[in-house]
Amino acid sequence: MARSVKLLLTDNVDNLGIVGDVVNVKLGYARNFLLPRGLATTPSDELLAGLAEKRKQAEKEVAALRKEREALIARLEGIEITMARACNDQGQLYGSVSQHDLAEALTDLGFPVKAREVRLSHTIKRLDVHEVLVRFDSDLESTIKVHVIADRAMEADDKDEMEFDSEGELIEKPAKGKSSKSGNSNA
Repeated sequence: MARSVKLLLTDNVDNLGIVGDVVNVKLGYARNFLLPRGLATTPSDELLAGLAEKRKQAEKEVAALRKEREALIARLEGIEITMARACNDQGQLYGSVSQHDLAEALTDLGFPVKAREVRLSHTIKRLDVHEVLVRFDSDLESTIKVHVIADRAMEADDKDEMEFDSEGELIEKPAKGKSSKSGNSNA
């Protein structure tokens, strides 16, 4: 039994091809997705000729979309987003910042980006500045900075750091606010 089948695309399919392409796909993908939705059929010369006009239109649309994305990538260069999130005192977020959150924030700023075009190696779970890749195609990508800040005022850490000498012994420091003089001045 054949594990793959050749089909003629009757509509544009993301990450597969445009109208009029003859593609080789796995049998299950063809049987369960492409054929039931009418996105593909068995190839024939008559169908190829009939889809020629539709293919020219699809090629124009793909070229226009590419120009839009190139312009969007140029506009995205140097963009910085600030997102306020709930967190604990150590800067660990109670939730996370996901691809969907970033795509929504970019869209709100006038950059129409889909969640799958925002590439995160892992969800953001800490307060910090993160660099995030936005990729439309293998040669169309841009990096944006995402500042994840606390949604409340954080307590300042007033504790002094401990210092150690070369032997590893703790260096004692006088406590803050106390006088370094050790005497009574009752006069």
